[in-house]
Amino acid sequence: MGIITSSILELGVLGDERGFLSVIESNNQIPFDIKRVFYIYGTKEGVSRGFHAHHKTRQALICVAGSCKVYLDNTVRKEDVILDSPNKVLILEPNDWHEMYDFTPDCVLLVLASELYDSNDYIRDYQEFLEVYDNLEQEV
Repeated sequence: MGIITSSILELGVLGDERGFLSVIESNNQIPFDIKRVFYIYGTKEGVSRGFHAHHKTRQALICVAGSCKVYLDNTVRKEDVILDSPNKVLILEPNDWHEMYDFTPDCVLLVLASELYDSNDYIRDYQEFLEVYDNLEQEV
């Protein structure tokens, strides 16, 4: 098992003077079956969310309104990603420790998940995360 790296996808945009539309389909624009959908909104200034990784779940994060930043750590790379467009999708792999922050007041962060909710799938302790995923080689 190796580290799989998150990726940014751009959704196609259809539109005219009436407005815009982007399409999301399982195993098409999103590279997995979508089994759960939730969204984060009304986040107060200065609040951060996330602080976990997963054993199995892949996720697609889309800021459908406003913007936020996502800190990613897969033990090989650490980076911040800005989500500021409804056609920009951040694909998170299970081995991505992620923290969302700097939410704008109007931010609505849509999350599409590959698995149904299972509390045992979450790695909420950073040291446990390192024990599970540290020292794995980058997949080619």
